[in-house]
Amino acid sequence: MGEESGGDNKVKETIDAVTGLVKAVPVYEDMVQPVAKQLGKSLETVGKAINMALSPVSGLVWGFENIQVFLSTKLADRLKNVPPEDIITPKPNVAGPAIEALRFTGHEESLSDMYANLLAAAMDKSTASGAHPAFVEIIKQLTPDEAKLIALILQPMPFPLVTIRANHKEVARGGYEVAVNVSLLGGMAKLELPDSVPSYLDNLCRLGLAEIPTGYTYSDTTLYAELENSPQVKAHQQKINQSPDLVWKLNRGAVKVTSLGRQFGSACVITRV
Repeated sequence: MGEESGGDNKVKETIDAVTGLVKAVPVYEDMVQPVAKQLGKSLETVGKAINMALSPVSGLVWGFENIQVFLSTKLADRLKNVPPEDIITPKPNVAGPAIEALRFTGHEESLSDMYANLLAAAMDKSTASGAHPAFVEIIKQLTPDEAKLIALILQPMPFPLVTIRANHKEVARGGYEVAVNVSLLGGMAKLELPDSVPSYLDNLCRLGLAEIPTGYTYSDTTLYAELENSPQVKAHQQKINQSPDLVWKLNRGAVKVTSLGRQFGSACVITRV
């Protein structure tokens, strides 16, 4: 009984130390002030309209109390199975930026959970070395859909892609790409904007979390069957075939997680409960 109580105290003390950093995070109280003060009386009407448009944003920006409640509950849950002697105070260059970022993304669960996971990893002696400070900046540059997408492609399974081309029948005239990196990932990850997957993949590759190697394909061609027979691919095929001068072609590919992506997943995506 005493050991359990001591463990709970260690978790609470460490979380309190982390939440204390919230007070050091600058609070931009004037973020949603009437724009008329800056633009002058001549623009007062426009200023009021802009202020009304921005006012809902102020309700989404978390203050100290919201962050304190979030950390005390989420971190306690994620650290409950960590031995008390392994719980450490996280490095400020991880905890400070993560807490600041929570002010603006706390209402997005898929992103705030990543920050909670990162902080928990940074507070566990056995995983702290993998909690890279750059991960805060990476999460900042993700949409909620992209957070779901990276969680999906971290799973050990194939993720086929196809790029659809329209080639001229006269070889010398070449051709052009109609749709790049088409996949079934949007439905698999239950994304809000499944048609945006190609641009999401571009961003994940830009951040170094994923890669689409040129010329890389799965040797087992049956892995592409469902995708190549999907309505979205068939629609492109039908449209291209309507032109007497064009023939359609599929270039197969795949998306892979990088080493950085796996480290990011271990620290920020995998929930420790």
